[in-house]
Amino acid sequence: MAYHQLVVRSLRTAGRDVHLVLDPIRLAASVPQAWRLLGRLGPAALFTTGGYLALPLVMAARSRGIPTLVWEGNVIPGRATTAVGRIATRVAVSFPPTLAAFGDRGFVSGTPIRSFDQVDREAARASFGVGDADHLLLVFGGSQAVARITAALDASLERLLDDWHVLHLAGEQGMAPALALRSRLPDSTRHQYQPIAFLTDRMADALVAADLVLGRAGSSTCAEVAAVGVASILVPYPHAAAHQQANAAWLADNRAALVVPDEQLDGARLQVEASVLRDDRRRATMADAARRLGRPDAARRIADELLALAERRPPSSPESPTA
Repeated sequence: MAYHQLVVRSLRTAGRDVHLVLDPIRLAASVPQAWRLLGRLGPAALFTTGGYLALPLVMAARSRGIPTLVWEGNVIPGRATTAVGRIATRVAVSFPPTLAAFGDRGFVSGTPIRSFDQVDREAARASFGVGDADHLLLVFGGSQAVARITAALDASLERLLDDWHVLHLAGEQGMAPALALRSRLPDSTRHQYQPIAFLTDRMADALVAADLVLGRAGSSTCAEVAAVGVASILVPYPHAAAHQQANAAWLADNRAALVVPDEQLDGARLQVEASVLRDDRRRATMADAARRLGRPDAARRIADELLALAERRPPSSPESPTA
């Protein structure tokens, strides 16, 4: 597959330097460059996840009459993606509130995620050594180990193990302290704490096996806990324009998750919330609410829409209610 690069660059810096002058020039130069590239390639449609780097391509596609589909994964779209969405043909969004930013161009697709269709819960739990009567808490922080979550877990682990088996995705750098923590546990409960660096192809098994999830609130995490139908304690990443805070708030407003602000998470708070959600009925109510919000067919919805654009057919994805 050929790789083509435009002169536009990612906005990695925001300081007053030479790039403050050069970046607008690069952006302007990239539009005719993209126009020529699209003319040579002749695509039937263009798909992008938005952002600043997508601007010249979507602008060039519009000038050539090539339909474009943008996908936005967060409740609050970034400024560049908002601008891209306003000139795109269609905009797929993960969360119903995001439709307000794009008007009638938008439709709710959900977030493309891994498939859970072939995962058997009983077999998945057995693979992690969790029995029928046990309660499994899955702890992870997205693509990297998260210091805040790890510190709260360290401070509360011995008490948590009174009620939970804990499967902890510690990341490569977090494995040494996690193993040291495990070695200090009493013999009677040590087997209930499983630190693992990464799960890769077993992540679907872990989510299906879990009774409760503790993690960040990225678009994929929110989509997966909803698709599986599992209760969760979400600790949104406090930076990056508060995208995760809005994602988590939408689930919490629909009673599909419990949200703890990053600065409030410590061992005591984690112990309290995990104790509350040890109640099977509370957890089942939250899991059911999450499942109702799930959109496990998101990838199919986006693919159908893209094909409809490429074939110049009417939109194939029905508008979803703003739940």
